[in-house]
Amino acid sequence: MKIKSYLFLAAVVAVLSSCGGQSQQLPADNSFAVRTAGVSNADLQTTYPATIKGIQDVEVRPKVSGFITKVYVHEGQRVSAGQILFEIDNETYQASVRQAQAAVNTARSQMNTAKLTYENNKKLFEKNVIGQYELSTAQNSYMTAKASVAQAEASLASAKEMLDFCYVKSPASGVVGSLPYKVGALVSSSSQEALTTISDVSTVEVFFSMSESEILNLTKTAGNVQAAISSFPSVKLQLADGTVYNQPGKVVKMSGVIDATTGSISLIAHFANPNRLLKSGGAGKIIIPNIKGSQNQIIIPQEATVEVQDKFFVYVVTKDSKVKYTEITVNPQNDGKNYIVTSGLHVGDRFVSKGITKLNDGMAIKPITEAQYQKQLDEAAELAKKQGTAKGFIEAMTK
Repeated sequence: MKIKSYLFLAAVVAVLSSCGGQSQQLPADNSFAVRTAGVSNADLQTTYPATIKGIQDVEVRPKVSGFITKVYVHEGQRVSAGQILFEIDNETYQASVRQAQAAVNTARSQMNTAKLTYENNKKLFEKNVIGQYELSTAQNSYMTAKASVAQAEASLASAKEMLDFCYVKSPASGVVGSLPYKVGALVSSSSQEALTTISDVSTVEVFFSMSESEILNLTKTAGNVQAAISSFPSVKLQLADGTVYNQPGKVVKMSGVIDATTGSISLIAHFANPNRLLKSGGAGKIIIPNIKGSQNQIIIPQEATVEVQDKFFVYVVTKDSKVKYTEITVNPQNDGKNYIVTSGLHVGDRFVSKGITKLNDGMAIKPITEAQYQKQLDEAAELAKKQGTAKGFIEAMTK
């Protein structure tokens, strides 16, 4: 008999070992946590999928063509407006500047000569040595020379500007994004991909959408769209790892157009980002607190439900302790942990609240409380830990 016990215990340990010793192992005697449906006041938070963007995301593109000769920044670096990011081969543009400068010098020399001629002709004209024609001709030559100087100076300014474009500068302060081009890459203003993106993430914009009916309800209650935005409570942001961001957000904008595909309206909330924790392009969930539901509602944990093609089901426990796969309807507003049941479940009904993945319709179970169920899981986890050492394995076998 003792040998059989050893073998049974070894089998249990083997099962626990094969699952990595995790505490999610269900009790082996068909014991399941059962809860009785009751009513309580619903005061749930509503969550909406959200996308995070910097308050300003600016693509950096070159204005001239050439090979990249230097990259002065790295990904994720903070930069200031006007800071040089890239240098493009500029030998040709430097030559153009020198050529334009030479043209300016030539034009100025010609202008100075024309000016001397004109001034000399004015004196001769005053002494009646030359006529009006000669004076006018000298004056026109001088004006033409001045225009040539202005044209040469404009060409020089253009050449210098083209040379300056070889030093690609940050258009705004922010954080450098990805750097798809390296030293030696040929780039131009028509390049398909930008050199990088500068994101100002001191404050981030979080985009989310609400249904048309929800917006209508808010607008009717507040009186108009602006009043609805102003009356919005502070919102929270749930990050991708499930944690809640430590800064509150404020809804500041609402789209005036309904998305014909989804029937929703886009909203924007601003969040301060002093520690630069939030990154442009990230995802999360907007949490709107204090969305009041009706009083005396049946509230059940989401882990007690099965969702199949937008339908929700629970396992109701019958009088003879068998489970019945039952469809329910729930309020779409939820806090991410619980559902408000609107039909399909009644006060006093018993339902399985934990471990439903092991159930089948019509299966007989042993109803226990959630506390008893958790105790069994804890004991199983403890046994799994003990079997990790030889001493613990022997102790488990001899108990």
